Amino acid sequence: MDAIDTLFGLMSRMGAIRYGSEPVSQLDHALQCAALAEREGAPPQLVTAALLHDIGHLTADDEGAALQGVDARHEIDGSGFLAAWFGGEVTRPVRLHVGAKRYLCAVEPAYFDGLSAASVRSLALQGGPFSADEARRFIAQAQAPQAVRLRRWDDGAKVPGAATPPLAHYRLHLEEALAARR
Repeated sequence: MDAIDTLFGLMSRMGAIRYGSEPVSQLDHALQCAALAEREGAPPQLVTAALLHDIGHLTADDEGAALQGVDARHEIDGSGFLAAWFGGEVTRPVRLHVGAKRYLCAVEPAYFDGLSAASVRSLALQGGPFSADEARRFIAQAQAPQAVRLRRWDDGAKVPGAATPPLAHYRLHLEEALAARR
């Protein structure tokens, strides 16, 4: 089985679980996020990151962790898992998408007001908004601007019943992202 079949299999098997207390499943959220990235003309690596950004929730089986007051650090688990196949243009935005939320809360005060209740709860567990110094250091990292783009798609990808292409639609993006690492 190749990498894409492995990832799609995991998403198909585990993706039906609810995305925390959001009104969509993990798979719905992933597909919506990738569709938003694709609609904006993001490169294949970033569309791939958008599709797979929460894979750490599926590999670590951390369902309900935030409701129990635990930050399961799914971004670390997910980026580490994906590093077996993809380079930094995929794994860094995945690793940094939680920090991107903290960054946006620090630099755009109105951003916080648009967060879902579940995202506000997880923000507190993840350390809250960055300080001004933390925000400067964050955005200076490689792939941080891409992580900020991913974060915005992530926030918009929680719409019950939203129409998206099927998982198989993203195979070409993943193939291109895999080929870019070689």
